[in-house]
Amino acid sequence: MDFDFSPDQTAFSETVERFLDANPDPEVFDVTRENMAQVVDTPARRAYMRKMADQGWLGITWPEEWGGQDGDGVYEYLLNEALAGRGGPQIGKGVGIIGKTLLAHGSDKLKAEFLPKILNNEVEFAVGYSEPEAGSDAASMKLRAVRDGAGWRLNGQKTWTTSAHFAEWYWVGARTDPDAPKHHGITLFLVPMDHPGITVRAIWTMGDERTNDVFFDDVWVSDEYVVGELNKGFQYISQALDLERFTMFSFAPIQQRLNVLTEYVKEATRDDEPLREDPIVRKQLATLVTEAAVARLLGLRVVAAAAGGGKPPTVEASGYKLYATELSKRLANASMDIASPGTQLRVGTEDAPMTGRADSTYRYTVLDTIGGGTSEVQKNIIARRGLGLPKNF
Repeated sequence: MDFDFSPDQTAFSETVERFLDANPDPEVFDVTRENMAQVVDTPARRAYMRKMADQGWLGITWPEEWGGQDGDGVYEYLLNEALAGRGGPQIGKGVGIIGKTLLAHGSDKLKAEFLPKILNNEVEFAVGYSEPEAGSDAASMKLRAVRDGAGWRLNGQKTWTTSAHFAEWYWVGARTDPDAPKHHGITLFLVPMDHPGITVRAIWTMGDERTNDVFFDDVWVSDEYVVGELNKGFQYISQALDLERFTMFSFAPIQQRLNVLTEYVKEATRDDEPLREDPIVRKQLATLVTEAAVARLLGLRVVAAAAGGGKPPTVEASGYKLYATELSKRLANASMDIASPGTQLRVGTEDAPMTGRADSTYRYTVLDTIGGGTSEVQKNIIARRGLGLPKNF
């Protein structure tokens, strides 16, 4: 099997790398934020993504009629991997989750209002699925939307909304038919984050990043801001989660962390003996390098499945997300074990092993196995949709 990229794809990747080399910015690129580095949460990061827009790189796979290039998804993959490898922001929710769902299901009004802003990176979105009693099982959401005139009145709570404190719009699911089965009766809405009925409260994670609780108190939303058909929101969410599970957890940061550990092992000593000659350490590194190669190919499998058309790459995306995030944890554990108790020093500590990188890797990667659906949820998806096992096995 040929795993090489085509000449055109290789040329595009080289073009991206040259652009990044010519436009470095320490306020934008920070590998120590691990996978949270992808978030476009500061003025500097937003400005940088506008440079991406100027290159025409934010709508590669979109139809030409909406400003895109009708290109293959592999180009988005290459772009995101290049950005992620340097700890930079990625094309993310707007182009992927929101943009592609609007292209498939949105009204002409929503397309006209939001798609040009997304392509120009003029708007940021928060995504609201999780609730206190509906985490990975998004179908259990209870945020109520009750018909009120030419719109809907929303009341309830969302949680773990990472972008709520800086986004302009909320892409949020709410239950519009409480009598329907839980996978039905959910509708997607677009709600301005500055609505007076919305309250955002910070939650600080063990990775030193902010996520949020979001409270809805009589938030009225016009019918014009309903996404797609009423009561079909969960089906749209499920399709979008395939994108989220893949794009949220790029392979490049895993490779970058592995390179950091490998370089440390090359130079470090233990009891005056080179660490690289320790047979246990060598075995650990060989295993991690092999598993990293597997993760990369699982990611390419998602790209290939998406390019083939037909059904969304649900099983492939879950397989990659499960393997890659669990590998990230194994890599973090190995970094802590190999480099001794000094790895408990905070990231940025100059005299710590790997300047404290093991600390940030360890704390962040715990979160990775939860975001976008826990590892247990991914196993269930693979079991049911990939292996055809019954729901209650």
